[in-house]
Amino acid sequence: MITYIIIDDEHVAHDIIKGYCDKLPNMQLTKHCYDAFEALDYLREKPIDLIFLDLNIPKLKGFEFLRTLPHAPKVIVTTAYTEYAVEGYELEIADYLLKPFSFERFLKAVNKALHSKSHLTSASRPPETNDSGRIFLRNEKKYVQVAIGDILFIEAAGNYSKVVLVDNSILIREKLSNMLAMLPDDGFIQVHKSFLVAKSQIKFIEGNTIRIADATIPIGKFYKASVRDLISLF
Repeated sequence: MITYIIIDDEHVAHDIIKGYCDKLPNMQLTKHCYDAFEALDYLREKPIDLIFLDLNIPKLKGFEFLRTLPHAPKVIVTTAYTEYAVEGYELEIADYLLKPFSFERFLKAVNKALHSKSHLTSASRPPETNDSGRIFLRNEKKYVQVAIGDILFIEAAGNYSKVVLVDNSILIREKLSNMLAMLPDDGFIQVHKSFLVAKSQIKFIEGNTIRIADATIPIGKFYKASVRDLISLF
């Protein structure tokens, strides 16, 4: 279960974010906060995984609020102002959503937050316990939460991608290039125009093929150098 709070002084913003989160599995809203002090009081008592944070909130502005937290949860900024983006990335927020934002853009931000490697963590947890290994994938009309560690490889199928997992597979309406952008750089490598593979799932590399579980993945000629570089790292 991914716990989250919303910090925003506008009720309509709370309704939009909660409505989007309700479309995703295992997202649990634990608190509506309408100013920074209300959020601070709550975070002293309750650890959470994710904050949706508006910057222009009463009493204490968004980034000032973040600087008061010794170990913040993952943070997605939601704001109508673009001029604070640079400062936000300096604070290592997971993503920066400019209002109004679509559900598709919102989903990308949540996925980015779930597997980002930021040092920011829940207020009552040490950094090493940060769990960032999950992603939401759209399968037909529902959104499925998948452990990134369960992904063996991903195969392109036109405008779709087949995500092959340890115990099943999911066909999603997402191009391979988009999947590569969504996944952590250090965990996956493109080895063919139609294949992404999980580095940790590779059994062996032989000739122009890679073996993962019971599947044989081809290595494209334009990707051989990347595979050689991967081998040299080990």
